[in-house]
Amino acid sequence: MNPRPFLLSSLMFLGLVLTGCRHASTDIPPQANLERAHLLEVARQDLAQIPPPSKNLYMNIRTIEDWENPLLTVQQNMITITVLMADANPSPLGKGTMLRPVAARKEVLNIAPMHLAEALNSIPHSAWPYGRVVAIEEAHEAPKSVRPELRRNIEAAMQTLSDIGIVADEWNDNRPVGIR
Repeated sequence: MNPRPFLLSSLMFLGLVLTGCRHASTDIPPQANLERAHLLEVARQDLAQIPPPSKNLYMNIRTIEDWENPLLTVQQNMITITVLMADANPSPLGKGTMLRPVAARKEVLNIAPMHLAEALNSIPHSAWPYGRVVAIEEAHEAPKSVRPELRRNIEAAMQTLSDIGIVADEWNDNRPVGIR
């Protein structure tokens, strides 16, 4: 038996499959876009229960350490969300001391950028004392070669924030840059 006809027919089949795959990948229905749009709409509706941002509460903050709403640090392949949970004890007695340290209420989450809306939607409403506003900054120790990519990631994150109705207060080097 001569293996050449089988080899030729296999190569032709492989060529058709590869060509078909390439063609099919460009004609994929936008199912992923529909799912993303649905997730964004769900997040927008849930986050609408948080009051709108109150500028008189957050515009006077001068250091990122004093920020109490969620903080987004955009990195090359992920976003770090720092959340300061609300103090369960309403009494001012002992606040910030060893018995009630602020750091104990801090949670840090690392997420993929595509899960930003879901992650923000899962943050309790009590962790948003300024309303629907987040501080956003780029990673501090990132090499200069990845800065353009970080900027694109920040712009994509800001677009997602805008899509779900959250104001982005951009920070750079521990200083507020501006609101979008």
